[in-house]
Formats: sequence, C-alpha cells, structure tokens
Amino acid sequence: MRPGTAAPLLIACALRIERAALCGGRGAGAPERYEVLRTGMGPRAAERAVTRALAGPGLRGAAVLATGFCAGLLPGMSPGDLIVAEETRDPRGTVACAGTALLAEALARAVPGRTVHLGALTGSDHVVRGQERAQLRATGAIGVDMESAATLWTATREGTVAEGADRPVAAVRVIVDAPEHELVRIGTVRGGISAFRVLRAVLPAFYDWHRSLLLPRR
Repeated sequence: MRPGTAAPLLIACALRIERAALCGGRGAGAPERYEVLRTGMGPRAAERAVTRALAGPGLRGAAVLATGFCAGLLPGMSPGDLIVAEETRDPRGTVACAGTALLAEALARAVPGRTVHLGALTGSDHVVRGQERAQLRATGAIGVDMESAATLWTATREGTVAEGADRPVAAVRVIVDAPEHELVRIGTVRGGISAFRVLRAVLPAFYDWHRSLLLPRR
C-alpha cells in the first residue's frame, strides 16, 4: 500500500437487519474502498466470514470495525445507547481497540442526545439473560454480544495494514436490551426500532474513525 493511501474499511455485522441499517446509503465522507460484511450469528460464523473477507485482494490491509446490536450490562442503560469498546474479550484473550476516544466523540456528533458508553465488550456464544448478566458485569464488562470479540480476534491475526504496523480494529454496538429493558419484556419492539435508527445514523462516525488512521501517530 502506498504511503498516505488509506487502508480499506471492513464493517462487520451479524444480522440481515443490521446490514440493512448500515447499507441505507453510502453518504458523504465514505472511504473509496469499504465493505459491509454480514457474518452470520455467533463467534464461529464471524471468524469464518472475516477470515474469508480479509483473504481477498480488495480488502488487503483493511481496518476492521465490528458493529450491530448488543445487550448492555449496566443498570440505567437504555435501548439506543451506544457502546464503544476499549477492548473486546473472549476465552482466547483480549484485543485492544484503536482510536476509541475519537470514535466516541464522532458518535456523539452523529447521534446527539444518545449516551455513549466506553468500556470492555465481552463475547458470548449464546444470548445472555438474567443472572448471567450480573456475572459478566462483575468482570468489568459493560456490554455483551456474540460476534465482536471473535471478529476483532480474527482480524488482528490476519495480517497487518503495513509492514510492522498492527491492523486497526474497533467495535461499536447499539444497545437493544439492558437490565431494565430485556428482550422478553413488553417494549422490545420499540427498543429494537430505536436501536435500528441509531445504527443507521452512525456511518459518518465510522468514516471519521477510518480517516483518523491516516493521521501521524504521536
């Protein structure tokens, strides 16, 4: 890749409805080369899909951002709140995310009035409910989903952006249910619609994060 040339951007999500929100329009500021990848549900599906995508020549050296919906773990969280992962965790280990402060600021501009939470995002191979939420919260995690940790783990092990440089990765999730707003309760549809609208609005923030990767590192 030529110096000063932006790496491609791979945005990975699991569900058809998430991809529909993210593909609503390319919009101003979009990178020249980017792809929205639907991986399918679960960590294994995410790992397979991301491995295949990054092996293609069009996404060589791509920065990777995992996104979609998630469960919030902290009391007071609401559907439509956002989580910017400072790190993702799963049984294989922890992956640090790049540019989290800038990404949080960009999201606040893109969806004013929505709360942006920064913290650890943990992975699971199933939908988390009830007491398991409290157990995960006790580890220091603020949100949980099934694909982000696997996506970022895979991305950091599939080559680099440039020789000697780590691949930039990030994860942004929109909360669709939380301790006071579990999916099984009345109001789920309203919460889902709220989260969909937020996800549809965040692409400019993802583009800002991607552009920031070209800035000199201090």
